[in-house]
Amino acid sequence: MKTAPLPWSLECSACGKTRAAQGLAGVCECGQPYLVRYAAVPPPGARSALAERDWTMWRYREWLPLAEGEQPVTLGEGGTPLLPAPRLAAQHGFSQLWVKDESTNPTGSFKARGLAAAVTRAAHAGAASFVVPTAGNAGVALAAYAARAGAQARVYAPASTPATILSQIKTFGGDLVLVEGHIGDCGAAARAFASATGAVDVSTLREPYRIEGKKTLGLELVEQLDWTFPDAVVYPTGGGTGLIGMWKAFGELARAGWVGGMPPRMYSVQAAGCAPVVRAFEDGADSCPEWRDPSTIAAGLRVPRPLGDRLILRALRESGGAAVAVTDAQLRTAACELQTSEGIDACPEGGAALAGALELKARGLIRARERVVVFNTGAGWLYRA
Repeated sequence: MKTAPLPWSLECSACGKTRAAQGLAGVCECGQPYLVRYAAVPPPGARSALAERDWTMWRYREWLPLAEGEQPVTLGEGGTPLLPAPRLAAQHGFSQLWVKDESTNPTGSFKARGLAAAVTRAAHAGAASFVVPTAGNAGVALAAYAARAGAQARVYAPASTPATILSQIKTFGGDLVLVEGHIGDCGAAARAFASATGAVDVSTLREPYRIEGKKTLGLELVEQLDWTFPDAVVYPTGGGTGLIGMWKAFGELARAGWVGGMPPRMYSVQAAGCAPVVRAFEDGADSCPEWRDPSTIAAGLRVPRPLGDRLILRALRESGGAAVAVTDAQLRTAACELQTSEGIDACPEGGAALAGALELKARGLIRARERVVVFNTGAGWLYRA
């Protein structure tokens, strides 16, 4: 079955102002992120058409911002495995524990999804150069997808970023600049570079399409569970686009009638040394004050104030979920368990997700009989010298 792509527009996530999708879009005039809004939902027949398509994130093209006749900038991203973790489940008292393993993406992490979508849309709008601040994996992904598009990539990364990740950025031809500080400092440098040169800033939620790529995490997960929702999704949260994107996907799937039942509770896991979302959630706040002196071995969680804080907190509360912090010792131990018990090469952030699931179960927020999915967002080898 051939189906037509859906037209879309952009809507501010805060003030509701809308704009057309044409051209390059940053944030709204109010400073908050735009979200993609489609004119309709995919028809029921589009689901059966999936059987004929390749197992990449672009199989969901009716759910993505891709116009008629356009081809994506792709390296085959998506189609990552959903792995049962029976030994860890038995050891820790879960009935069904699953790991969505994003380490198998082309650039070794879930960042491939978002940057593929962002570079695709910007390239079709005529962009020839890009810039991004990174805790590591986003820089690798941008360098690779910019190269794939025949464009240039400037990457600002903290000097403390793991050496293997920095090497990967350079391997893909990225123009790497090291910054003494955290990702917030890199973000300021990236915005200055974009303003001075006209490079497209693809920072987290400073353009609307990375979240659409990350949305495919949720689409894929539900298809892998035979078009059902899990009970709980446990997600390591730095900038939060994956969590926001999945919650958007679950709502869109429900409205289209592709999935019945209650969407999963969304749980955010952060490092104890940088936990702005956890603090804001526990305080009942609608946004996150900046976390001073962020510190954790999980580089992707070292985000002192995510731009999408309101959207993250909204997803947690609307879903009936929560936020939890784990120590570096906990996440390191959990990453090792994923590696030695299940053969999954977990990054520190993936370790945080498992450690968070254990903490949530200990608090009674996740029950033993529930179907629980934790996310390993990247490959552990990227963090080893």
